[in-house]
Amino acid sequence: MEQLYEFLGHDFDVMLVRVLLATLLCGLIGFEREIKNHSAGFRTHILVGVGSCLMMLLSIYGFEEYITKFDTIRFDPARIPSYVISGIGFLGAGTIMVHGMTIRGLTTAASIWTVAGIGLVIGAGMYSLAILVTVVVLLSLIFLNSWERIFTRGKSENVLHLIVSKDVHIAKVLNIFDEHALLINRFEIESESKDQRNVYIELEKNQEFNRNDILDEISKLENVTYVYER
Repeated sequence: MEQLYEFLGHDFDVMLVRVLLATLLCGLIGFEREIKNHSAGFRTHILVGVGSCLMMLLSIYGFEEYITKFDTIRFDPARIPSYVISGIGFLGAGTIMVHGMTIRGLTTAASIWTVAGIGLVIGAGMYSLAILVTVVVLLSLIFLNSWERIFTRGKSENVLHLIVSKDVHIAKVLNIFDEHALLINRFEIESESKDQRNVYIELEKNQEFNRNDILDEISKLENVTYVYER
């Protein structure tokens, strides 16, 4: 038993608790992302959180033997965690997708960055702070999402997405908006394939018009295969 204790180390019980707690808290946040079918879900958040906890434990306990043996070695427990915070950005950036005027994955990228911080504070033994942040993050992801939809309800109605062929006359599309005296805030064309284009039209806010009439007129144009509101 003593040999096993020496093999595991005298701080193994503390490290075990911290790794398990990081798994639990980061897994809760990842589970919320998983049930909403986001690119980074349950496993990704657990791996990020546990990995960050591991780096913090390494920074705190990994160099005790060298510090006690050599007086010239300086101890800086913040050195490794600082690289975790800056380096986790590559993983978060991988979850961000830009499609036309729509950007997806920003919240998931932020949650990955946050669970990295949760893993670090758990590794440092700051359990109460980790639990508090986990609760705040979960409340933000679960409840604030519905509130955000209420406040931004009219925003998505200003964007039209058209799927057209390469032979479409864009001027005819723009003429429809001119006839209805509508102002366009942004106009973007994206190549979908060799023969197909995506057209995104963002209208100025607070303009009154019949959306069904606009959609109907655009859909009747030649070489317009699909049109809908975003």
